[in-house]
Amino acid sequence: MKRPSQWPITAVADNFGITLAPLCEDQLVLWLDTLLAWNARLDLTAARTVNELVDLMLADAFAVAKTTPEGASLVDVGAGAGAPGLALAIVRPDLKVTLVEPLTKRVSFLRTVLGKLGRTDVLLVRAHAEDVTMHFDVAISRATLPPSVWLSLGLSLADRVWVLLAKDDAPFHPRAEIVQELAYQWPLTGAPRRMVGYRTTE
Repeated sequence: MKRPSQWPITAVADNFGITLAPLCEDQLVLWLDTLLAWNARLDLTAARTVNELVDLMLADAFAVAKTTPEGASLVDVGAGAGAPGLALAIVRPDLKVTLVEPLTKRVSFLRTVLGKLGRTDVLLVRAHAEDVTMHFDVAISRATLPPSVWLSLGLSLADRVWVLLAKDDAPFHPRAEIVQELAYQWPLTGAPRRMVGYRTTE
């Protein structure tokens, strides 16, 4: 995949009604440039086109960016190459974002990107989710856990949990209630997406 002359970041932001400050856009470009360079060696993403890559990295984060309370603490479990947690940290610098990732190569990539961005406020933790003892306001994950498993794990970490669904039904949990649902398409590729927000009832 060749680097585009201009990343189609604004098109994705416009789709979700987000106005990016110049610094935010510069940081997103730097992250995507670094990802493209590292991906040639480490296979950090399965995206095959520029549009797929931008949708994959940005769209889900932009979809929830306006729903997260000001100054909230947020954890992205299985952060991988940084989506959606790093994108949220960039577009919502008021958030207190923690990226949790167990794989060494991905942690090295994220540490490099955070260094380039100068984002010392974003906490990077090399760990499995079960080993995280901190508590957060919001938890999100795009890892490969089944929705019901992630919901249960997410509720042990945060008061509010986002579950990304494909065609699955929204899972049930006795300690949580659904408070929000988002159905949308990735702007550049048209892939249908759905996220369900839960809140703990305890």
